[in-house]
Amino acid sequence: MTRIVCLANSWKHGERCIAGIDTFTKQWIRPISDLEKGKISKEMRQINGIEPALLEVLDIPLEGMPSEEDWERENRVLLPGTWKRLGHVSVNFLQPFCENEGHILHNDQRYVTMEYLQSLSFGERQTLQLVEAVDFQVRSTGKRFEAMEKWSGTVITVTGREMTGIITDPVFNRRLSLGDTPPSHCLVTFSLSWPWVPPGWKEEGSPCWKLIASVIPCSS
Repeated sequence: MTRIVCLANSWKHGERCIAGIDTFTKQWIRPISDLEKGKISKEMRQINGIEPALLEVLDIPLEGMPSEEDWERENRVLLPGTWKRLGHVSVNFLQPFCENEGHILHNDQRYVTMEYLQSLSFGERQTLQLVEAVDFQVRSTGKRFEAMEKWSGTVITVTGREMTGIITDPVFNRRLSLGDTPPSHCLVTFSLSWPWVPPGWKEEGSPCWKLIASVIPCSS
């Protein structure tokens, strides 16, 4: 079993992407299945019929080592077995795991190309990052399935970095759609999407877009 603090339970091609940090090794972990693009189905991830929640401590049956052929260094293959919920941590506990210095996922653009990631050594292929935001603005960008609104967010970190991404956190999206005000001070998990080339794309390479996979309000 691999123990992580859950820092993302986000939309992924009709199912979910689960990710978190192994607090002993300080490494990000993303379980992947044999389904399309590694997505995690409800039957795989739910514990007694309940979704894994942010800040929960989870034990998940995973292979111990990543494949160095994978462009996402954080991926671990999901094994048969039952997930376990062991408790939860505080927001303050996560502060040491924030990476506020330097770029948010490799550069100041809203995407990283697959070709660039593959040019890096395996240990440099970062596709998940936790940052501390001191300003966070959102805007609606249309409708998803079942008339749910889509949202984009712009983060400014404690070191002044600014990044905008589509919000794929289902719980946070729902709260925004109900009229909640986004927290200005929060922890944000950024994740890279699978490559997607939008219509009219004229740049080189296959872009992997920076997504806001979770938003965790900080206490005042």
